[in-house]
Amino acid sequence: MVSVCAAGQGVLVAGPWFADLIFRGLSQPSLPGTEVFAEEFSLLPGGAFTLAMALHRLGHDVVWATDFGDDLFSRHVLSLARVEGLNEIGFRHHRFPLRNLTVVFSYPGDRAMTTYQDRVSPLPLETLLKQHQPKMLLLPCLQYGRATQAALCLAHKLGTEVFMDCQDIPGCLKNPLLRDTLAQVDFFAPNASEALRLTGTTTVDDAIGALADLVGTVLIKRGSAGVTAVAQGQRYDLASIAVTAVDTTGAGDCFNAGFIHARLAGHDFADCLAAGIACGAAAVTALGCSAALTRAQLQQWLSRVPAPVAELS
Repeated sequence: MVSVCAAGQGVLVAGPWFADLIFRGLSQPSLPGTEVFAEEFSLLPGGAFTLAMALHRLGHDVVWATDFGDDLFSRHVLSLARVEGLNEIGFRHHRFPLRNLTVVFSYPGDRAMTTYQDRVSPLPLETLLKQHQPKMLLLPCLQYGRATQAALCLAHKLGTEVFMDCQDIPGCLKNPLLRDTLAQVDFFAPNASEALRLTGTTTVDDAIGALADLVGTVLIKRGSAGVTAVAQGQRYDLASIAVTAVDTTGAGDCFNAGFIHARLAGHDFADCLAAGIACGAAAVTALGCSAALTRAQLQQWLSRVPAPVAELS
């Protein structure tokens, strides 16, 4: 089997999709014993689908290693992946249900989520890296342990950069396995609440200081406040674009895609942050991942990104 990334020019996204059931326009939070009616509902693909789709829209060769079952939600997400024209070389199909569901209660500026996932053992990262040899490995959530460390070691031998998001995965920097794994990551991109929980700190300044001691480049996504990052000892603070937020689901993933797009194009770090900001801001203007930008649209949004503030960390 020949990979679309065989020349080392593409992105390998390794992670599951989720079917996002998004409820918007809620008058109040849903509490036990109450019923709340939403003004708007949509069923959209999320999770690693957003990363693969957003990078594909930006013009990149993407291998998305994921699994589909024979259930309604698997068929729905698979059909939309085909509509987007995603390469299917990394897809595995199973004759049993694989229901990855997230119920999203979308409020102005933020959202609450409840998730269910049918488990399946993915292909080992080492196997995927040997097969596809990508220029960038994109991990949608925090992963750590001996197997992950071995895979990241192989990635660096292959000349592959590693970008890792966080998500709400339990972990603490007091765990030596987690610390050792993060030390092998090139780009780590938690949001603010994830960074605080992971580091046990109370401010973004303290959190990014703790993470920058481990990871070469740290990007803390701060929603409407923009992004705070440290790369090679220099700190950057970049404000977001003022937009009317419809739904924040998938905005962080779209930020990741924009940053990686600019990184693969060889742009400097500040421009990579600007591309991430543009893609993340555009994403919140519609439900779920539906407003992910194309390359042509990104050029229009970049003109609206504020100039970054850079200082020594």
